[in-house]
Amino acid sequence: MQRSFDDLGTPLCDVTFVVVDLETTGGAPGAHAITEIGAVKLKGGECLGTFQTLVNPQAPIPPAITYLTGITQSMVLPAPKIDEVLPAFLEFAGDAVLVGHNVRFDASHLNAALRAHGRAKLHQRIVDTCGLARRLVRDEVPNCTLSTLSEYFRVGHRPTHRALDDALATGELLHCLLERAGTIGVTGLDDLLALPTVKGHPQLSKLKLVTNLPRKPGVYLFRDRNGRVLYVGKAVDIRRRVRSYFSGDERRKVGQLLREAEAIDHIVCSGELEASVLEVRLIHELAPRFNRQMKRWKKYAYLKLTLDERFPRLSVVKAPKAGDGCLYLGPLGSAGTARAVADAIEAATPIRRCSAKVTKTPRSAPCASAQLGVAACPCAHAISEADYAAIVALVVRGLTREPALLLAPLAAKMTALAAAERYEEAATVRDRAGALSRALIRQRRIDSLRQAGRLTVEIPGEGGAVLDHGLLVSAWSGDRSAASAEALPLTTETATSDGPVPRHLIDELACVAAWIEAKAARIRLVACEGGLALPL
Repeated sequence: MQRSFDDLGTPLCDVTFVVVDLETTGGAPGAHAITEIGAVKLKGGECLGTFQTLVNPQAPIPPAITYLTGITQSMVLPAPKIDEVLPAFLEFAGDAVLVGHNVRFDASHLNAALRAHGRAKLHQRIVDTCGLARRLVRDEVPNCTLSTLSEYFRVGHRPTHRALDDALATGELLHCLLERAGTIGVTGLDDLLALPTVKGHPQLSKLKLVTNLPRKPGVYLFRDRNGRVLYVGKAVDIRRRVRSYFSGDERRKVGQLLREAEAIDHIVCSGELEASVLEVRLIHELAPRFNRQMKRWKKYAYLKLTLDERFPRLSVVKAPKAGDGCLYLGPLGSAGTARAVADAIEAATPIRRCSAKVTKTPRSAPCASAQLGVAACPCAHAISEADYAAIVALVVRGLTREPALLLAPLAAKMTALAAAERYEEAATVRDRAGALSRALIRQRRIDSLRQAGRLTVEIPGEGGAVLDHGLLVSAWSGDRSAASAEALPLTTETATSDGPVPRHLIDELACVAAWIEAKAARIRLVACEGGLALPL
């Protein structure tokens, strides 16, 4: 059964628990049978009812089991069989959260009995008091058996290896553990279900930092003792995402991040898009030490086709020059990526590779690339200006309108190299073609957004956004007619579709484009100032 975030976030005082304990003829589910079921229903610290019955196992009870539990064969002979007991127990349990000490044992025996009689397995969520105790009090007790914990917490009911007595003792133990868990911020059902997976006590002690985080979309900021931001992240459920750092996140730097974190702030957003954009803007502004992506935008580079020269060539540059008439691709993630794209274009076309200035007097010999036959050499006057212009025109068309003009020659070259068993060279061509393909796809996606001008989109019933040349201006959640007055304005720069994308804006534009592409099947276009054509 799929549970909503609201359901999982139910305060523990409002959760109904059914604490269950079984006695059986042995430890193997299916091979051994149930001899007794005991259960107690609890909510808000109160007992709502109990369930107890012996069960006829239709099999001999081993003497060792009788010695341990006190249940004899004569006691269970008049008792109902398990197929008669199961309906009553399932009705008693309902949709409550099942609790047990080493509850896997009890659940596996119940599921085996349910399977044997054609019933579906247990669907309830499960809490193991043994697992909770290992996280909360393991350093305080010699072991985490039910008898040891009952004695440590001085519960009123002591375990006796009889089902109802043990269930009552486990119920009291649960309340003791919930009180202990509350001191570290475990206040909701989702917190409780995740607690047994928390790795290590240093993280566990800081779980209380999650207490005041909302179960809403937005951005969260880890801060150190001096208030400096260590890490910025986004989530559709802030509390759930931040809590995952304390449980299942195995990334290498998470442990160090949690050791240094002393506070966790948050900003609630209207939805996933606003949270993603705000994350980008905060990372660019704050450059948190533990963020790796989107922090190095100052190192982004462009691939430039120098159309301001008589014989244009490809060049990797850090920043474009306004109004120079050149064609720019990017910004790309690094100078190395830009160089790989340039290598792909140069492998697909004979555009010149030398950077020497073309003079009126020809050089005595063609450059090395021309001598190898892989590039034209205007500096040696080995090609006319008109013929070279045709090469440049092909490159421009390939970069702006017809990518197949550049990708098809690379595919043919890769196939030929593979056929000649020159696999390493074929792999190099493949990698360059991949870099070029990714750069062109990204460029088209970004250019389309920028050329759309003022754009309003929405997902009916969920929310929407207003974009200006691809930059987020405002966003809202729910129905716009009811929530437009509450749309959250976002400070943004003056956007334009002229010239190359500035380096500091590409991450936000890529973020918006990725959101539109991911939601394409559900998005409704409300208004568009220009044209919008995305390769969706």
